[in-house]
Amino acid sequence: MPTFIAEVKDQRGKPSKERIEAISPEQARVILQSRYAAIGKIKKANFDFDFSAIEQALNKVTIKDKAVFSRQFAAMVNAGVAIVRCLAVLSEQCTNARLKKALLAISSDVQEGTNLSDSMRKHPECFDSLYISMVQAGEAGGVLDEVLNRLAKLLEDMNRLRNQIKSAMAYPAAVGVIAMLVFFCMTVFLIPIFGEIFESLGVELPALTRFMLFISDILRSWKIIIPIVVVIVTIFALRQYYKTPIGRVQIDGFFLKMPVFGDLNEKSAVARFCRIFGSLTRSGVPILSCLDIVRDTSGNQVIANAVDAAKLEIQQGGMISLALQKERVFPILAIQMISIGEETGELDAMMMKVADFYEDEVEQAVKSLTSLIEPIMIVILAGMVGLILVSMYLPMFKVFDTLG
Repeated sequence: MPTFIAEVKDQRGKPSKERIEAISPEQARVILQSRYAAIGKIKKANFDFDFSAIEQALNKVTIKDKAVFSRQFAAMVNAGVAIVRCLAVLSEQCTNARLKKALLAISSDVQEGTNLSDSMRKHPECFDSLYISMVQAGEAGGVLDEVLNRLAKLLEDMNRLRNQIKSAMAYPAAVGVIAMLVFFCMTVFLIPIFGEIFESLGVELPALTRFMLFISDILRSWKIIIPIVVVIVTIFALRQYYKTPIGRVQIDGFFLKMPVFGDLNEKSAVARFCRIFGSLTRSGVPILSCLDIVRDTSGNQVIANAVDAAKLEIQQGGMISLALQKERVFPILAIQMISIGEETGELDAMMMKVADFYEDEVEQAVKSLTSLIEPIMIVILAGMVGLILVSMYLPMFKVFDTLG
């Protein structure tokens, strides 16, 4: 993003020069008007290296970034601050380079008369279809601040749920890495030393010891490339298969039915579906548009197919709950609660209750999974170390017998 140098005067009339990043001199003038009493000439800085381009390439706009922006934006709009000035202030204090650039461009478009939602649509790397649709509904209904607060709440809930799952996986992942490192180091460095000692003594080695020496030889030779290549080829083949329609359905279906983690994935999907759908309908987005957005943000092809079936049911005068029940994707309890919401005309409120219920279920499942995985990983780590030690100590008994 280019840097400009502007001649400005503060409230006391004291002149000074200010460096500012903006898309154009006009955009820089709009930003500076909120900070200084008078703005003079604005010119582009010479020999300016664009560090922000590198920073933007490295940074991604996270759910937390959008949640913080939505909460602050809602507070300023509710206070009666003009949208252009809101965007200028928020872009100035934004720490994410990519989001900052997008906000400056959106502010420039809004100043020229473009709708806020249409301006955001030009930046899909920052604002997805869910965000844009809710902002558009808020603009149409004149309740932009309420919609932004709902967006902030929705994004905060999604971020909290994601963090819970990540925190549950962090411990077993760390223990697994440590276990592999310990196994690798002991196999590569410790076992060969004992192997040379046993070979010099001429002791007949047990099967377990011979097997561990065989593993050690593989890890210390070029043959280690073979399993690495096999793993890489397998991952590449699975990714290519996942890109096919049949492969995506089968793999996503396995994620929902896999042992231990399948129930957690299913509950997370139900909570995300109901939270997004309820927030959209409560904000005034049409039902069919809600289903399109939920389908695109589901992240699972099986659920996306179920949402498409629900859309067809509604177009033919049917009910969402019946379509979801036919697809057998969601639990019966969720379908029954959605059906009650449709019958009572309070679908959005019931969707939010279902989301609250299953988010609590996910939280409890994560805690249970963590308490289950921790001792299992400790046992695996101890077993790997114990296997190596036993394989090295077994030949010693024969050495003692020979010496005796």
